Amino acid sequence: MKNTSPTSEQLHIAVVGAGPVGATAALLLIKQGYQVTLVDRQEPQPGPMGLGMDIRNVALSPASAQLLKSVGVWPQAYAAPYDTMRIWEQWGTNDLVFDATDVDQSALGWIVQVSPLLAQLWQQLHLHATSNGPLSIVLGQVQNIVVPVKTGDKVVLTVEQESAVNHVSVDLVIAADGAESVVRKSLDVPAALIPTGQMALTTVVRTEFAHQNTAWQRFLLDGPLALLPANDPHLCSVVWTQSDTSCQRRLALGDEAFCAELQHAFENRLGKVQAAAQRQGFPLRQQLAETAMPHSRVVLIGDALRVVHPLAGLGVNLGFEDIASLLKIIHANPHFLLGDPSSQLNKFARQRHLRSESMLRALDGLKRLYAQDKPGISWLRNVGVGVFNSQLWLKRQVMREAMGLTFR
Repeated sequence: MKNTSPTSEQLHIAVVGAGPVGATAALLLIKQGYQVTLVDRQEPQPGPMGLGMDIRNVALSPASAQLLKSVGVWPQAYAAPYDTMRIWEQWGTNDLVFDATDVDQSALGWIVQVSPLLAQLWQQLHLHATSNGPLSIVLGQVQNIVVPVKTGDKVVLTVEQESAVNHVSVDLVIAADGAESVVRKSLDVPAALIPTGQMALTTVVRTEFAHQNTAWQRFLLDGPLALLPANDPHLCSVVWTQSDTSCQRRLALGDEAFCAELQHAFENRLGKVQAAAQRQGFPLRQQLAETAMPHSRVVLIGDALRVVHPLAGLGVNLGFEDIASLLKIIHANPHFLLGDPSSQLNKFARQRHLRSESMLRALDGLKRLYAQDKPGISWLRNVGVGVFNSQLWLKRQVMREAMGLTFR
C-alpha cells in the first residue's frame, strides 16, 4: 500500500508578525521544508533617520547573529560590533568591564540598525514567495483565530485585507506579532503587566571622542543611560531610561541644551556631545503572557510572549532564542504536527516561560538595586562590583549567558 502520510512540505505553518523575529522564523521553517504563510499588516516601512542612520536599533548577541547568517541575512554596513562593555553608576567609583577576549570572541555583540535588517530579511522572503514557492505573504490585519477542537484539525486565521477577507487554514500558528499580540488577545491569554514608571528617550548623537567599539552604560538614580556604538566611530545611539517627567522635559529642550545635559549625565566620557538627531520617547513596561502555548497548535514567541526592560539589550535576543528552541523540536520530529503536537511543544512552552520569568525578575531587581541612593547600599554595590571584576571565571559565565553561548 502506498504511504499517504503528509510530508513536511505538505504541513503548513503560519507566522503572524514579520519583524526581525517573525521573518527569521519563517525563513528557517522554509529551510526545514515547511509550507509557510507569513501574515503582517504591511511590509516594513523606513524608520526615523538621524545623522545618517536609523534611530531604531537592536543589540544582537553572537547567537542571534549566527541565526540570521544561517538564512543569508547580515547587514554588514549597518551592524556595529562592540568588543567591550563598560558600566558604572552615579554614586560609584568602580567600573564594571566586560571584554570579548575574556570569552575568546571577536565581539560581545552588534548594534544593528532596524531598517536595513528588515530590508534584507524581506528580500530573502520575496525570493521564496514565488507562485510555486514555499512561502505565501498575506498583508492584512488578523481579526480572529479559531483553534480546532478535534485532534488533527486546522487552525483558521481570519485576515482582513484591503479588498477581501482571507481565511488561512494551517497546522500551526507561531505568533510573533509583538507586545499587543492580536493572536494572544484573540485567545484570551492573560498577560501580567509589570509597570516600570519609566520612559525611554532614544536618539543618535555625535561625540568628540571615538566610542572605541564600546557599549557604555551609566546607572543613574532615575534610570540607566546607554551610548551604543555605530559604524561611524563618532556616532552613538542613545537609550536613556528615565521618569516620564524627565523625559518630557528633555524632549522639549533645544538641541544644544539637550547635548549639554547628556554630556554632563555621561560624565564627559566621550568628550563634548556635538550634535543630536531628533529625539523620541516611549513608555517602558515589562509583561509576560500566562503561557507560551495557549493551544496545542498555537505558540507565542518574542514580544508576544514577553516584553523586557531594554537596559540589558535582551529583548530581541530572547525572541531569537525562542526560534532556536522551537526549531530544535521541529528538526527532531519534522512530522510532529500530525495528530496532537502538544506533547512536543509542552517542553518548549515550559522552558521559554521559565526563562522569561527569570529574565524579568533579574532585570526588575537590577533596576531597583541601582535606584537605591542610600550610602550603605551604594557602598555595597561598589564593593560587589570590585569583587565581581576580580572573579574572571564568574564574569566569563555571565558573559557567555548574555551572549547566548550557553543556549544550545
